[in-house]
Amino acid sequence: MLYLLSPAKTLDYDSEVPSLRGTMPRFLEDSAELAEVMKKMKPAQLEKLMGISSKLAALNAERFDEWRTDYSKPEARQAILAFKGDVYQGLAVEGWQKEDFVEAQKSIRILSGLYGILRPLDLMLAYRLEMGTKLSTARG
Repeated sequence: MLYLLSPAKTLDYDSEVPSLRGTMPRFLEDSAELAEVMKKMKPAQLEKLMGISSKLAALNAERFDEWRTDYSKPEARQAILAFKGDVYQGLAVEGWQKEDFVEAQKSIRILSGLYGILRPLDLMLAYRLEMGTKLSTARG
């Protein structure tokens, strides 16, 4: 059985995390295309596109400026450890053993507006791009 989780708006890139091997997202090239479109936008455009505050827009403009595909720890974090919404807090991954992460990697998928579909241990950089955001790209 596969469990499908929505992403969370709240991210945690500050707390200490267990030492786990990360995996690379499967659709990273597609993510790079989206990130390139987002990089070209000014904070005011991001604010309007995503309906966020000017402070959040500035933060995300900076995040997209720094976004790249050749990342590793510590700037990247495993998806299951980066998202901090209610569902992720309910999973209580702080108490998981390595075997729990291995099983989660097989049975959990996380939807992402930027990365498409993530496995729990897929490394990701901090971003904000909600699933319902209408973004014009070369593909449509």
